[in-house]
Amino acid sequence: MKLLLKSVTILDEKSTHHTKKLDIFIDKGIIKKIGKNLKEKADKVIEIKNLHVSKGWFDSSVNFGEPGYEERETIANGLDVAGKSGFSSVALNPYTNPILDHSGSIAAVKAKALNHPVYLHPIGALTKNSEGVDLAELLDMKEAGAISFGDYKAPLRNPNLLKIALQYAQNFDALVQSFPQENRIAGNGLVNENKNSTSLGLKGIPNLAEELQITRDLYLLEYTGGKLHIPTISTEKSVQLIKEAKKKGLDVSCSVAIHNLILDDDELKEFDGNSKVLPPLRTKKDKKALIKGIKDGTIDMVTSDHNPIDIEHKKVEFDNALNGSIGLESAFGALCTLFDTEKAIQLLTNGKKRFNIPEYGIKEGETVELSLFVPGETYNFTQNDIISSSKNSIFLNKKLKGKPVGVITQKGFILK
Repeated sequence: MKLLLKSVTILDEKSTHHTKKLDIFIDKGIIKKIGKNLKEKADKVIEIKNLHVSKGWFDSSVNFGEPGYEERETIANGLDVAGKSGFSSVALNPYTNPILDHSGSIAAVKAKALNHPVYLHPIGALTKNSEGVDLAELLDMKEAGAISFGDYKAPLRNPNLLKIALQYAQNFDALVQSFPQENRIAGNGLVNENKNSTSLGLKGIPNLAEELQITRDLYLLEYTGGKLHIPTISTEKSVQLIKEAKKKGLDVSCSVAIHNLILDDDELKEFDGNSKVLPPLRTKKDKKALIKGIKDGTIDMVTSDHNPIDIEHKKVEFDNALNGSIGLESAFGALCTLFDTEKAIQLLTNGKKRFNIPEYGIKEGETVELSLFVPGETYNFTQNDIISSSKNSIFLNKKLKGKPVGVITQKGFILK
């Protein structure tokens, strides 16, 4: 397949073409030519007003439902959503039924994505059935294609199990994840514990639940060595704890869900189930600290934490609604309300190195992996912007800035 992109602005700080408006000619998955007014014959010419391209974006935490929850999202449609949202590669959580906890299940989901332009990288469950009792078959799953190991939103209650996992994973250079919540502190909490939870009569999850777990996990990491990733932190103290751990030289990384950067617990006043997420939306003070953590490099990456939930489990009484929001479609537009375009791109590509995913630059002779987008335009995010099978977006009717257009990879392309 020969593709010709006309008059695109290239954003790649390591490229000699950075910020220049040029044509890009792609043949058989390779960038063959970059220049002005290219005349090469192509099977498809892509020409869109104010079109920009960057290195391919990566999301470190997405859920598609399949297998087991296909009514929420299939892998095929989920990858379409990712591609049309500008993501060329995604890490798929083991939040399925059955859980992705052995090599056969990892191979099965990879096979489903084989011919799609978007690269799917499975995360294997850290424990069998994500029950936190016995370690899963980590080495077998890594050999089958798992890029990391963690139990999605399921905290490890047993510290010795995490200790053993961190020690064992070093034998094959694996990245272990630990969700930061001490459930015995969180209890039956639904939202952030604060004045809003009290006034609304909702049970709260205190910041302590997250910070206590992170403190424990960092002590374990200091003892064992190895590589630890803490997904979706949400509090001011969590940022401080991880910053101090990095200063000590611990091999720790962390992410933050984009909605925790943009929104706070004032959203709860509408009792909208779409605003029920885990970790919960925190205070404005926490939000400010998270943004500072992004700017000073303490927080390594952002994630949409895309989690489709069917209407039967979301549009119910707030207490009974499942946690989670879709986020792929809104990720770029939400980030650009906080940061300039180049910073947003940096945040959307940072995670690749940590998860050992290849990253390709924008230069002649390079394998193609591009995200396409149009920056700048402010718009109201509505149901019409949602491609996912499930519609549970926390950003519905919010103002976003900039729209993704699609991706081009060695396996093909997909556009809105």
